[in-house]
Amino acid sequence: MAAEWRQGRVSMAPPLSGLIVREVSIEISRQQVEELFGPEDYWCQCVAWSSAGTTKSRKAYVRIAYLRKTFEQEPLGKEVSLEQEVLLQCRPPEGIPVAEVEWLKNEEVIDPVEDRNFYITIDHNLIIKQARLSDTANYTCVAKNIVAKRKSTTATVIVYVDGKWTSWSKWSTCGTECTHWRRRECTAPAPKNGGKDCEGLVLQSKNCTDGLCMQGFIYPISTEQRIQNEYGFSSAPDSDDVALYVGIVIAVIVCLAISVVVALFVYRKNHRDFESDIIDSSALNGGFQPVNIKAARQDLLAVPPDLTSAAAMYRGPMYALHDVSDKIPMTNSPILDPLPNLKIKVYNTSGAVTPQDDLSDFSSKLSPQITQSLLENETLSMKNQSLAWQTDPSCTAFGTFNSLGGHLVIPSSGVSLLIPAGAVPQGRVYEMYLTVHRKENMRPPVEDSQTLLTPVVSCGPPGALLTRPVILTMHHCAEPNTEDWQIQLKHQAAQGPWEDVVVVGEENFTTPCYIQLDPEACHILTETLSTYALVGQSITKAAAKRLKLAIFGPLSCSSLEYSIRVYCLDDTQDALKEVLQLEQQMGGQLLEEPKALHFKGSTHNLRLSIHDIAHSLWKSKLLAKYQEIPFYHIWSGCQRNLHCTFTLERFSLNTRELVCKLCVRQVEGEGQIFQLNCSVSEVNDICVLFYPTSGTWMDKKEPTGIDYPAMDSAGTVTTLVGPSAFSIPHPIRQKLCSSLDAPQTRGHDWRMLAHKLKLDRYLNYFATKSSPTGVILDLWEAQNFPDGNLSMLAAVLEEMGRHETVVSLAAEGNY
Repeated sequence: MAAEWRQGRVSMAPPLSGLIVREVSIEISRQQVEELFGPEDYWCQCVAWSSAGTTKSRKAYVRIAYLRKTFEQEPLGKEVSLEQEVLLQCRPPEGIPVAEVEWLKNEEVIDPVEDRNFYITIDHNLIIKQARLSDTANYTCVAKNIVAKRKSTTATVIVYVDGKWTSWSKWSTCGTECTHWRRRECTAPAPKNGGKDCEGLVLQSKNCTDGLCMQGFIYPISTEQRIQNEYGFSSAPDSDDVALYVGIVIAVIVCLAISVVVALFVYRKNHRDFESDIIDSSALNGGFQPVNIKAARQDLLAVPPDLTSAAAMYRGPMYALHDVSDKIPMTNSPILDPLPNLKIKVYNTSGAVTPQDDLSDFSSKLSPQITQSLLENETLSMKNQSLAWQTDPSCTAFGTFNSLGGHLVIPSSGVSLLIPAGAVPQGRVYEMYLTVHRKENMRPPVEDSQTLLTPVVSCGPPGALLTRPVILTMHHCAEPNTEDWQIQLKHQAAQGPWEDVVVVGEENFTTPCYIQLDPEACHILTETLSTYALVGQSITKAAAKRLKLAIFGPLSCSSLEYSIRVYCLDDTQDALKEVLQLEQQMGGQLLEEPKALHFKGSTHNLRLSIHDIAHSLWKSKLLAKYQEIPFYHIWSGCQRNLHCTFTLERFSLNTRELVCKLCVRQVEGEGQIFQLNCSVSEVNDICVLFYPTSGTWMDKKEPTGIDYPAMDSAGTVTTLVGPSAFSIPHPIRQKLCSSLDAPQTRGHDWRMLAHKLKLDRYLNYFATKSSPTGVILDLWEAQNFPDGNLSMLAAVLEEMGRHETVVSLAAEGNY
């Protein structure tokens, strides 16, 4: 260590010894220690020598003093009754030296010596032995050492007093109503600081004529009646008044009933002009009431039932439901009662969208309000579809689907839409789209503690009628620990405001969606096509989201300067795909394989620094030792392509090799180190990269080529239609649905299948569907796309004793 020694004063020892004592000292700064030794402990030793020999002092150990910002446990406010013992707990932040703790009451230091009602334990907890009214205050735990002074959050202690009655007063003189009174007050003591009021009678009366006059009674008097009773007015109800009130209520009910009957009679009389049958009601209900649609009413009973798509109500011993409005057959739907004989023309031969011109054919038969509503819905659908076609084709997929279903995939983005067989009504064809929005104005607004966990994804056409749930899959970047997160699904309909749909783990029978949260992806089961995104709110500071760190540099460099760009992205496939496309356009190259980093919601910034540069060949143009990205810039997830740039300058163009380390870490959190070892080439030269993690060299001759597996994982296939889009063959699916939908005595039904596949977080959602097994298998298909591990499914069925199905899978030759 380069240190400056100072010679101190020289003094003589006592005359008898004749020894000279020399004092020396050394000054060492914290910056010197951290540069050479890091933040670890170190020791110093003084060595003295002469012609007589050498001697060493004992080691003096030096530790870097610090005091963390966060208390391990902070005091919590309480409401306590008078003379109750109060315990306020406090565990100070970690520090060296260990922090001293003191307590403040309304910003004044508490001294237990002066006020013996307070006691501070060895564990730094504050005890109020007997709470007094004067102890109602704000209490703060303060930790301090030689480095800093930290204050905890303020805990408010409220000492309340419950009210108690005084003794009864003497009886009053006997009044003209043959009664006398006595009273008491709630003032012994009166309630304070939110204490309970007294329970019981304020006034009490009784007969004072020994039964000669029968008007006396005892009854409770409410607080509102106290003033009135003090002046001698009786608050007891009279029997004649009660009869009058009952008569008025009955008369009102009879009048309301007569009004309803007359209104219904007039309403039905005004709607007798419609004389034809309904063929398709999707134009009226706007896609919000899924039904099983057939060509005509007389054909409804002629088609054999399909267990995977039939519109019926599931009933079981544990999940018997009586109100499943989303599966009522069309002909029995109460929404159609007001218009029982309306005929609507629907074109199903060439596509799914009814021509705009044909709306005028029946608009004259509808009321102006219904006609206007239909025109607005049709115009909105076409507007949304045109907007979807204008999006970036690299993050959009289109496909045409009928009742056979299929899969819509955005390559290399982790986003897909599974349309199960039977989701599109029989005889219909939908032109569907799936897109990832990358514009900032499309993202939902988030608060300070909230963060966007997924891309913003739209699927459509909006308002399309679906008879069973589709499954939207997209990657998320949360570490799914339910104790640390509150994860919420939001959606945006028709360019309107963002609305809350459901909180994961709080689903109920009225919830329109179900969310299956896997470690890296979420699957949203919904019957409404719209724009969706997952937003997380950190409950504790241990909540963490995954970041993907990617380092890029120029593919060719003809100047002395060389720039290294470090991207800090949400760990989703689409975020990395976007940056790879951007760098490809800029002529950049990936310097090392991306790494994941767990970024905690502790409000600490992200620090980036560069080390081990060959100073004889390169110099850094960064003035500071590191760069920092503010916590909220990363946590909100609303700033795309967030990155820092390190600019290095070589002393000579002949320098072709760059070796250094890049450190990215969260302050007081996790970190990652990148070991860079690459050759810097001029234009049209071969750029050679070395990947330390794989131990291989890669040659690149094309300046715009970026070879990274995520860019080619799904190829260019965006649409899979029909049975080939699913891993489970249709006949086997039908067998499973027919055998598992019905409840079994031993539980070997769809509930056990959900349990074995770890899809049993909220079974009531599946119970509301006509075929619970079918929906569970749809979710399994979405989870295992595109591989479809049928051997795992066969093992689950084998455990359930479904040997015949396992044999059928083997016969199909699928595993």
